Amino acid sequence: MASADNTPGPGGRGHVLLASDRFKGSLSAAAVTRHLAAGLRRVRPDVPVVELPVPSSGDGLAEAAVAAGWRRVEAEVSGPVGRPVRAVLAVERDTAVVDLGEACAPRLLPGGRPRPLTATSLGAGQLLGHALRGGARRIVLALGASAAADGGAGLVQGLGGRLLDAAGRDLPPGGAALRSLHAVDLRGLPDLSRVELVLAGDVTGALLGRAGTPAAAREAAEEPDAGRDGVRMLDPDLRRWADVAEAAVRRSARDRPGAGAGGGAGFAALALLGATPRPGAGFLLDLLGFAGRARGARLVVTGEGALDTRTLRGRTPAGVARSAARSGTPVVAVTGRRGLTGEQLRRSRIQAVYALADIERDVGRSMRHAGPLLEQLTVAIADEWLP
Repeated sequence: MASADNTPGPGGRGHVLLASDRFKGSLSAAAVTRHLAAGLRRVRPDVPVVELPVPSSGDGLAEAAVAAGWRRVEAEVSGPVGRPVRAVLAVERDTAVVDLGEACAPRLLPGGRPRPLTATSLGAGQLLGHALRGGARRIVLALGASAAADGGAGLVQGLGGRLLDAAGRDLPPGGAALRSLHAVDLRGLPDLSRVELVLAGDVTGALLGRAGTPAAAREAAEEPDAGRDGVRMLDPDLRRWADVAEAAVRRSARDRPGAGAGGGAGFAALALLGATPRPGAGFLLDLLGFAGRARGARLVVTGEGALDTRTLRGRTPAGVARSAARSGTPVVAVTGRRGLTGEQLRRSRIQAVYALADIERDVGRSMRHAGPLLEQLTVAIADEWLP
């Protein structure tokens, strides 16, 4: 079942650290670690287990921080279509994790029906404001999947900024409304001069992609039934938003890495809020205290939905394996399917891989039943690494 070198490391009675990413389309990072923990506690009840989800995409980062021991704070904010939702942020001393998905994830759309032209990131701005009022001096804004392709216009509105048409009227929410944008009034924004705002997640792409299609709009188009013709209508709207916003602050951000993340919310944070992108899993591992939790571990289990060459470019399993290697702790990975050679795994310091595809070849069933299948995989992990 395992691939690569699965020679167990030194024995001992230390704990097992579970530090996995999400299985996209199936389980959040926190859910993956919960299922792994359930399986291991069943087959090795005498072995301590520590859960530390690490969502490198940004999706579920607040949930992961709470699992790591941060304080859970709830706030009512506007959802992607204007209905109120209960959102969670995580707080540790003067640092807060604000997860964009808590306010405008696709899962919050009524009936799951995408509305790329009118969905808004307003609630994310309201959640940022809540963190600031709570005394946060360092805010990590996690930019995962967003139901809103508004370029972060709603985020600015939620923080107190105004987007005005030629008659001085406030624009309604949604990316399509940006076609009428004439000016932005930022006087209502809070003073962020003493606040460090960091963008986490997959913060690599620019706002406006090639072939005239904004990256933020393409992200929305990837959702089922999003209506690609409608999404293409956002092209000039997002360009207008970038033109007006950049002119207001005399700073260009549309081509910076991370500007396209979170439906373009990264652009608003970079251009108007002075944010700094921190891509890759290394930052998240430090934020969540991986090194301290890995100290004394006898085994680290990491993973993500597909282990492939993208894993090697800064995603959670590669970051976890590099960090654990410093202390000589063995690392094994769980995944839906493996796409790395034995040599690639050895170079990445991952010593064994356990794939759902080994016990369920039907991809659809594997995705639907990923949790129980992960628990099955823990039997082999325990037999081979926890004698």
